Amino acid sequence: MRGPGRGGSEVGAVTAGEGLTVGSVTVPADALVWRFSRSSGPGGQHVNTSDTRVSLSLDVAACAALGSTRRARALERLSGRLVDGVLTVSVQTHRSQVRNRAEARERMAALLAEAMAPPARERRATRPSRGAKRRRLDAKRRRGEIKRARSRPPME
Repeated sequence: MRGPGRGGSEVGAVTAGEGLTVGSVTVPADALVWRFSRSSGPGGQHVNTSDTRVSLSLDVAACAALGSTRRARALERLSGRLVDGVLTVSVQTHRSQVRNRAEARERMAALLAEAMAPPARERRATRPSRGAKRRRLDAKRRRGEIKRARSRPPME
């Protein structure tokens, strides 16, 4: 056990704070779970005493704020990243917990926005116009003539 002034706990979990806004959807703060632990990387001795690594988790499967359609879309598209329906983002790029928290929020918002976006409209098949066909064949013929001109003239 550490004495006073020796940094935070090895791993902590916090649910208080601001919610997460993704487009028109606001995920409430109590749906987000923050965890803090020791980071690797730069920081010297500071790294050994501070819990600067941030993990932000959201239970996508249980989050009612997303709505059924968006939630189903997110569960399908994020299936490779989810563990038991929970999406987790970990950040330890910065030396300060505050900056890592901000980046974790941004990454979580970006992942959710991409996952909940409506699918792109399917392309309607069209046929090339007569002019487009003619231009394509003309270019093809010109290219063939250029290549034919490179060859040796036939022996007579």
